Amino acid sequence: MKEWSLSRVLASGRWRPVLIVLGIGTFLAILGPFGSSGLGWPWAWFYWTGLIGFGALFGFGTGYWLPRLAPNLPVWLTYGVAILVVSAPVTVAVLAMNTGFYANAPSLTMIAINYGSVVVISAFVTTVAYVVDRLNHSAAAAVAPQAGGALLDKLPPRLRRATLTSMTAEDHYLRVRTDAGEALILMRLSDAVAACEALDGARTHRSWWVARHTVVDAQKGDGRGLLVLADGTEAPVSRTYYPALREAGWF
Repeated sequence: MKEWSLSRVLASGRWRPVLIVLGIGTFLAILGPFGSSGLGWPWAWFYWTGLIGFGALFGFGTGYWLPRLAPNLPVWLTYGVAILVVSAPVTVAVLAMNTGFYANAPSLTMIAINYGSVVVISAFVTTVAYVVDRLNHSAAAAVAPQAGGALLDKLPPRLRRATLTSMTAEDHYLRVRTDAGEALILMRLSDAVAACEALDGARTHRSWWVARHTVVDAQKGDGRGLLVLADGTEAPVSRTYYPALREAGWF
């Protein structure tokens, strides 16, 4: 198993969502919109960072599942749907907390006003997340090697600039996974692997190819292994490919 370290987490960029939540929560706590300044410090900070963090869970969930349920949906529309999805549970949370703070039962008018306010804030937070995501993606794409056209040309347009994470052979088809979603294309794994020669990845099984950067855990045993990827996918490592991967430092 790979050793966990703070430097590795920071290098992976997984800390960015946490910093975004804390940064926006702190900004809103200082700004004190919708009368939240009356809560005082640090309660206003807990109020806003808690709400932003709560909404972020639904936002990340939407961002994960929606591309899989609707793979041809444009990225900007995915973020738009996320705004509406996030706003509903956050509005419920706001009303619940406000009722507790001020002991006022919410009316239909109050519910509508709160939902509209939450949509505005959700749009602001989602826009920040979208801009950060696009900037990070553009910066990574500018310096990172790309797969060959033989593979990219078969992918949907929205995935052609995404970062490749893994590929799995499924009969005559190939499931290509990226950080922006996945697609099932008609292609042999051997041809796709040849197109990924410039990428830092390897064949792990007769039916699998994995990009090295996406591996978060490597488990070994009895001449074979298992790679756990950042998206939760578990890629098997067969006896055939295990020695080479071990020699290359994957285990």
